[in-house]
Amino acid sequence: MGRKPKNQTKRNSKEIPKKNDNKVIARLRGMRDMLPEEHQYYRLVVNKSEEIIKYYGFSQTDIPALENLSLYERSTGKQTDVVSKEMYTFIDKDGDRVGIRPEATPGLVRSYIEHGMFNQPIQPVKLYWIGNLMRREKPQSGRYRQFSQIDLEIFGEAGPVADAQIILIANRIFKDLQIDVQVQINSIGCKECRPAYVDKLAEYYKQRQVRNKLCQDCKKRMLKNPLRLLDCKEESCREARAEAPQIVDHLCEECRDHFVKVLEYLDELDVIYNLNPFLVRGLDYYNRTVFEFWPEENENARQNALGGGGRYDDLVEYMGGRPTPALGWGLGVERIILKIKENNIPLADDGKPDIFLAQLGEASKRKAMIFFEELRKKKYKAAQNFVKDNLKSQLELADKLGVKLTLIIGQKEMMDETVIIRDMESGMQEVFDFKKVYEELDKRLK
Repeated sequence: MGRKPKNQTKRNSKEIPKKNDNKVIARLRGMRDMLPEEHQYYRLVVNKSEEIIKYYGFSQTDIPALENLSLYERSTGKQTDVVSKEMYTFIDKDGDRVGIRPEATPGLVRSYIEHGMFNQPIQPVKLYWIGNLMRREKPQSGRYRQFSQIDLEIFGEAGPVADAQIILIANRIFKDLQIDVQVQINSIGCKECRPAYVDKLAEYYKQRQVRNKLCQDCKKRMLKNPLRLLDCKEESCREARAEAPQIVDHLCEECRDHFVKVLEYLDELDVIYNLNPFLVRGLDYYNRTVFEFWPEENENARQNALGGGGRYDDLVEYMGGRPTPALGWGLGVERIILKIKENNIPLADDGKPDIFLAQLGEASKRKAMIFFEELRKKKYKAAQNFVKDNLKSQLELADKLGVKLTLIIGQKEMMDETVIIRDMESGMQEVFDFKKVYEELDKRLK
């Protein structure tokens, strides 16, 4: 007998199973799934906001999620944390430098310029935008790397009444959502009066006892944009700014008059606000009025701001358009939802069905499907589960949905052209002629 080749191995009658590599792929850090129950809160925030925003004459617009990276470098500023640290950027197959939208304002300004909106017959141009933004920042409570925002923008109005009105609109949205907020407000001047203040601010922070309290990021900001030192959330930096000069004491006459009138309008409108000399906002394009909406009775209100905005009168021209005064705000949807949940604000379940349509048998199922479409067209709130054939399981689902009535169509009802109407609370049920069923539904659902 011949020998077996050395490399040949004896195979067992049963193969050894391979290790299962079909692992579940988890979502990326800082990303989230918006499940159906979460969408109830999302729709609540968006619907309430749109109702008020549209009443004030704003029109919805949309912008791409991808833009040329230079759009954000020019508008937001290369040295801001948004561009330098938090943006998702890449070079595409055409060699273009691309940025995934980290904020809405630059894209809306580009759109305003590109489409010549300054020629529109109705001025100022009042736009709102709802969508997702992406920033690679540290995930925390109410803050994700992909998040939803509602933006409101006005192009072509320089008067202080516009500042007061957009603050009022946001304030009304929060009131309708039963959220108490503090309006934090400040003026950071203009390109005429701000440079002198920035010099004084830099001199203050150059003092050794002050400079030693700064975090590493602020020590870098000190050389590039001292104004941003007032915006840092680190406790040591907040201590360092305590004796810093206040910009409201260094405003030019025009900026001072503008700010005073904004506050007078807010007083007339009964909008409660807090003058915050350290509020500057984290983006380089702001001027004059800046503001944020902080939740009341929250010791970490600054870190959990629900939204904010301000004027950016020079940005349109800086981005290549005509000189155009502009202002706007953004509201963080996820943070607002979190606050609604914290306050245990009940949701109005407008989508809850009143009727469940049950069926027995193949022919009855076809009849029920046609009937269900009629209920939809007549605007009844109805539910069904046509994949189920068992009446008991259908009634159990109707009970879980909390409907008032269940309509039952079986073989006998098919032949007699009738429908059984079951009262889910009492369990009582009656047979009605199919032609009279809508009359009976209207009577019982009043």
